[in-house]
Amino acid sequence: MSEINSFSDYTSKYNTNVDYSFLFGGTQVPSTSGSFNLSDYAAIKNGSYGKLLKAYYAKQDAEKMASGGETVQKATLMKTGADALKKSADVFKNDELWEKKKIKKKDEKTGEEIEVEDYDGDAITKAMKSFVEDYNDVIKQAGDSNSKDVLRNAVWLTGITESNENMLSKIGITVGKGNQMKLDEETLKKADISALKTLFTGHNSFADKVSMKANSISNAAARYSGTYKSNGTYNNALSELVSKKVDEEV
Repeated sequence: MSEINSFSDYTSKYNTNVDYSFLFGGTQVPSTSGSFNLSDYAAIKNGSYGKLLKAYYAKQDAEKMASGGETVQKATLMKTGADALKKSADVFKNDELWEKKKIKKKDEKTGEEIEVEDYDGDAITKAMKSFVEDYNDVIKQAGDSNSKDVLRNAVWLTGITESNENMLSKIGITVGKGNQMKLDEETLKKADISALKTLFTGHNSFADKVSMKANSISNAAARYSGTYKSNGTYNNALSELVSKKVDEEV
């Protein structure tokens, strides 16, 4: 009798055609047999069954690792986005942005270019556009986050914005579907500078609160990423999250 070194040797020699998928679907055996038959015994004896199990669980582990990598990547992107929003909000703390400067403008009557002392509307508009873009990015990313702390802080962030919605509309910022901001540059350029300063300068202003909340989101994302990396598995408290988007929570 020739030696059988593998399960394939066995099946080729005895021409057996056995479906072993049931081995990976639970403990139930096929309905055609109430116990292991000869082919089952052979597979266990020569180690083929163990090899099949190893291959099966190796595949499962690879899938888990791939999923975990995606989770860590999302958390990293979330932290990057939140850091960018904090930086955009902190730009308004720069006193130079709110100082009058000598700038060149066209005279509305003559069309001639004249030098006047005024606020730098272009610089303020540029700062506001960056702020709105970074804010929207954070809200989108937070809506897809698996971290309860990230989601909670993002909901608080949208709440801060909602409480200032009337003032924001006066300077050209409206909030639409998905809690996304939209900037009207023409309205912004015509806005009262005092309204802008009220919203975006000083302690406890809208921009200051956004900056603090962005920092909290960044820290939460970093913690979540670190939790996965250190444990190598999902944290149960974080994996069983409400899957609703941020705008559905507010």
